[in-house]
Amino acid sequence: MESKNIFLSGDEAVAHGVRLSRPHVIAAYPITPQTITVERLSEMVEAGELNAEYMHVESEHSAISATMGASAVGARTFTASSSQGLLYMTEGLHYASGGRYPIVMMNANRSVALPWSIYGDQRDSLSLLDSGWIQVYVEDAQEALDMTIQAFKIAEHADVLTPMMVNLDGFILTHTYEIVSVPAQEDVDAFLPPFETPNKMCFENPKNMAFSSQPDDNTEFKYQQNVGVLNSIEVLKQVNDEYAEKFGRDYFGMVEEYRCEDAEAVLVTLGSVTGTTRVVVDKMRAEGKKVGLLKIRYMRPFPEKEIMDLVSRVKNIGVIDKDISFGYEGTVYTNVNSAIAKTGLSIFTKNYVGGLGGRDITKAEIEEMFNELLTGKLKKEGEHVEFFNLKVSTDE
Repeated sequence: MESKNIFLSGDEAVAHGVRLSRPHVIAAYPITPQTITVERLSEMVEAGELNAEYMHVESEHSAISATMGASAVGARTFTASSSQGLLYMTEGLHYASGGRYPIVMMNANRSVALPWSIYGDQRDSLSLLDSGWIQVYVEDAQEALDMTIQAFKIAEHADVLTPMMVNLDGFILTHTYEIVSVPAQEDVDAFLPPFETPNKMCFENPKNMAFSSQPDDNTEFKYQQNVGVLNSIEVLKQVNDEYAEKFGRDYFGMVEEYRCEDAEAVLVTLGSVTGTTRVVVDKMRAEGKKVGLLKIRYMRPFPEKEIMDLVSRVKNIGVIDKDISFGYEGTVYTNVNSAIAKTGLSIFTKNYVGGLGGRDITKAEIEEMFNELLTGKLKKEGEHVEFFNLKVSTDE
């Protein structure tokens, strides 16, 4: 069967990805800018296009609790959230990962209060890297649809059994429309088999699930949980390769390098800012400047080996962070620097923090970052972390 090209927003692309994945249970609570996803899914269920139990719950905490309960009886489950709603789920996120329930969730990245803002940065999901969920960040609506389908296969793999969060930049992706190739149901069915798991309640084979532990055995459970996330590294690469072969779209696993083969300076990006950076790379390359782009797709598991390989070839690296760990630096920068330190190599790095609360990151600003990186020198001595495009003086 042939795919169809449909004009969709990022939110709608996720909804189509969920529909094609045939979940048994959807637990929905609306929050901007995620709402359109669960609205479209409710319409699909009502129209008979999707045979699923649609649970309109009273809060985000209830949404994650409902998906855990459904997963515990062997059901394929989906939910979605954003910002304060995602943080309201936090207790349940740890329960879900500790219980090895392979829930798939879409998160519409949005700033967190205060000040109150409905616009997008990545502080909500990045603050939850330690919750035990696999986290992938997408660049556009097509990748959002494709990764929603892949997420079920990755999370449900017997060696992984770990929940997975698909992150889309709020409004920039969730509400922007573009042409998306939507696969045929028959092809997705051939790619994604029905959900089967030994980790479920069963009268014939009773199990004790979601139990307490003692100091003597807790570490072993956390070790196994960590192994599951690490196992996803090979699984996600295999799933990507299978998807590329079947549907013709390759996302290169954990990262994507763009024009890095002879680059003297590289910017590391996460999410939709990748597309803008790609345009700047092409412009500066046309001017004879050797710049490149490393798109991080997965923050958990983290692409440590890929970062270390890049460092062996590139000496000047900048990281764009739509996040700040207050009192220190951007979270992506911290993770990148950790991998760099393991190489033992001395390179120039700079953290560019911006886009908070939805402020635009412009091509001119990205070009300025590259020009600084090409010099291998800081504009201000000792300032490895810069809030760019500030409207207040940093000298005060």
